[in-house]
Amino acid sequence: MQQATLLKEKVNAGFMVERIEDMDEEYLKALKQTLVIVGDTELLSVPPLLTVYKQAPTLNNKITALAIMQDEIGHAHIAYRLLKDLGVDVNELLYDRPANKWKNPYAFDFKLSNWIELGVFNALFDRAGYTLLGDAYEFTSYGPWKRALVKVDKEELFHLRNGEIIMRAAMDNPETAKQVQKAVDWMFLMGLEFFGVADELKSRSAQLDYRLKGRSNDELRQKWLSTAVPFCESIGVKIPARWNEQMQKYEITVPFPCKFDVENKTWLLDQPDTWEGVIARFKKRGPQNVEFVSRIQQGAHKMAALRKEVG
Repeated sequence: MQQATLLKEKVNAGFMVERIEDMDEEYLKALKQTLVIVGDTELLSVPPLLTVYKQAPTLNNKITALAIMQDEIGHAHIAYRLLKDLGVDVNELLYDRPANKWKNPYAFDFKLSNWIELGVFNALFDRAGYTLLGDAYEFTSYGPWKRALVKVDKEELFHLRNGEIIMRAAMDNPETAKQVQKAVDWMFLMGLEFFGVADELKSRSAQLDYRLKGRSNDELRQKWLSTAVPFCESIGVKIPARWNEQMQKYEITVPFPCKFDVENKTWLLDQPDTWEGVIARFKKRGPQNVEFVSRIQQGAHKMAALRKEVG
């Protein structure tokens, strides 16, 4: 306990952790948990994008989408490479873990319906990634991750700007504008869920105590809203959030959290939920969870089977 307290004091005074020898047990555990979530999120963002990238209206759009997917795989590689340095068996983590044990956002367990949804995905979900990883880049006490995030931060900004370009252009046409609104209707609240349970319900504080991140869940949610809301308002998209002048923060104008109709990708706004209910939904995983994880794992499994046959 004394060692943990000492490290917390050191990192909060500006000490940068560089080696596993610098860490206590609690720091190492929190860092591993954080990097698994980051790696899984980056890697499992690719299968949903693959469901619609062939619908890209121009070759330039298609090349951009492929570049974004390449970036996401690269970001995942950074997280898993750091985990390997921390003693994690990354091959087992990637290729032997059951689909329902992956830590990617629930939103990534769904196929996209059309090209416009890819744009909204970039504009809202990559914005969440930019918010979360930007916070880590600013505050993290783990030196190897901070240095790696210089590259990641710039690329996530590129991804969200691509989404904004697609959304803004789509709003000029009545038919594609309807697709934007329909996508935002289910993706906006999903974006809010990226940041986790409300602060008063969060039981573990190691990420903040050890400065693996700098802002709380609700603070990060507000930071995301501070750019997502003005952008959506600027292009005429209706969203369930607004600035509250009296409270000096953004407020959600529908029940949040609330229940979700998985089959129809629709929020049941007349059925408020609890964060316990949301966590239960997350643990059940979404409809494409097994399919998308299988897409990641199948090559390794085929190679292992082939080796067994030959050997």
